[in-house]
Amino acid sequence: MPLELTGLKEECGVFGVWGHPQASRITYYALHSLQHRGQEGTGIVVTDGKSMQGKKGEGLVTDIFTVQSMAELKGCAAIGHVRYSLGGADGYENVQPLLFRSSGGSLALCHNGNVLNGSELRRQLEEQGSIFQTSSDSEVLAHLIRRSRLTSAREQVRFALSLLQGAYAFLLLTEKELIAALDPKGLRPLSLGRLGDAWVVASETCAFDIIGAQYERDVLPGELIIINEQGIHSETLTPDPSRTLCAMEYVYFSRPDSNLGGINVHTARKELGRQLARECPVEADVVTGVPDSSLSAAIGYAEELRIPYELGLIKSRYIGRTFIEPSPSLREQGVKLKLSAVRGVVEGRRVALVDDSFVRGTTGRRITRLLREAGAKEVHVLISSPPIKYPCYYGIDTLSTAELLAANYSVQEITEIIGADSLHFLSVEGMGKVLGSELCLACYTGDYPTPVPQSEVEEDGRW
Repeated sequence: MPLELTGLKEECGVFGVWGHPQASRITYYALHSLQHRGQEGTGIVVTDGKSMQGKKGEGLVTDIFTVQSMAELKGCAAIGHVRYSLGGADGYENVQPLLFRSSGGSLALCHNGNVLNGSELRRQLEEQGSIFQTSSDSEVLAHLIRRSRLTSAREQVRFALSLLQGAYAFLLLTEKELIAALDPKGLRPLSLGRLGDAWVVASETCAFDIIGAQYERDVLPGELIIINEQGIHSETLTPDPSRTLCAMEYVYFSRPDSNLGGINVHTARKELGRQLARECPVEADVVTGVPDSSLSAAIGYAEELRIPYELGLIKSRYIGRTFIEPSPSLREQGVKLKLSAVRGVVEGRRVALVDDSFVRGTTGRRITRLLREAGAKEVHVLISSPPIKYPCYYGIDTLSTAELLAANYSVQEITEIIGADSLHFLSVEGMGKVLGSELCLACYTGDYPTPVPQSEVEEDGRW
């Protein structure tokens, strides 16, 4: 996330298709459905089996791709990407997919996640003569592949991925094959589907729905999938894979119509709201949620306590997600522009306000003020996830523990800071009851599923 919302910046989405005569158009529509995962830049690379070409730019999918540009992207296979930058890696050159050309053939790749040892690998490669064109850690993989000196693309990719640490969902495209790879912990989501005779891969299953594809299965932790004219081949990259999918995918990042690990996201969020009601019931006249990702949890909370659910906040459809806005100075203004309180719903009433997560408190403070200005008698804030207390090193940009409110203040102190009558969080145990044990909960517990290089952590908690 941007600098002042240190806790929820993931955001990238990947999509790939192999064996479809309108591969670029299919990718275009799929990226539309993944736009919520990143709004800073987007790109598509396509191959006709002999050559590769691409188009990318900073902006939304509809900003970058025109009818003319789509007509020029001809081929039967493609990969696409929507992004939100991490660690200042913005600029056109960092927009993916990255496309590399050489005498041995072209390679395009796109990535969701964060390579923990990317800086160290980059330093070693530069000492060996590599020249990087971007500041993205995704480019490291391309250099490792080309320097492997192995014969087949499969062997090259296996070798390169074996050197990476952290979280990654990679898609790679050559003239001859599409390759998908997921890290051994399965921290980032990735699914496999079919569209007629074509294969498709996407960060979320909602991308399959928009193009009419059928979901086949999730890509497994530590799995390498190779798709070419001979069919589909799968192999395991690590001897001991185990899934620890990022819990924030259920809480915030994924679209409610997507399925993760066989669980519908809307259903999961609604049940998180129900569990929150069991743990933290409050006396209220009306329940409302913060649009849009909190609405499912708010409905669940209201149903469990049999309190009326009402639309107490209205979101402007012309303002994007607050944390995706890249400029910190504009982000505060974005909060003011994006939401309005419905006076007829909240005036004179005790309001239970359900939100999905709590990071820095900027949004919570503003919304509480909005409700009070609209006449709410009481405002009780309920969060359908545990308090975020620890940085994330796997692709969510929690820049500093010092900026995480729950890491530095008690619940009572935070309640006073945001101006609420009460504040309640879902417990870690409650989240486990709803979503199961195959989750990464590091931002809540500090228990990281992989070793974190000390170079990633500075004394003041920044990374």
